[in-house]
Amino acid sequence: MNTAHWAAAGLLALFYLYGGGLKLLRSRERLRPMMAWVDSTPMAAVRAIGAVEVLGAVGLVLPPLTGVAPWLGLAAAVGFVLLQTAATAVHLRLGDRRVALNLTLLAVAAVTACLATTWR
Repeated sequence: MNTAHWAAAGLLALFYLYGGGLKLLRSRERLRPMMAWVDSTPMAAVRAIGAVEVLGAVGLVLPPLTGVAPWLGLAAAVGFVLLQTAATAVHLRLGDRRVALNLTLLAVAAVTACLATTWR
């Protein structure tokens, strides 16, 4: 398997497992210092985003690793591109111009998706 793909997918998976886990487990008050957008978002939506992130992280790694439905890894990477596109738009709409992390995650997800199509 392609080392570059696994490095990018592994980093994304770790990031989204952590971030998604926080969104699933922490209260709004404990999320607020890291994620100001939670004030304008219902907690059910925050939890749903967390669940999508955790499932996407698993989808990046587990299917390609096991060989069972490996196309799900590509689907997860494309999903993260879409997620970060929407996240960037939300930050900008709320007047938050600190989107460097979102754009970095978008780029890494796009690279992961491209690499997923080349090593198959």
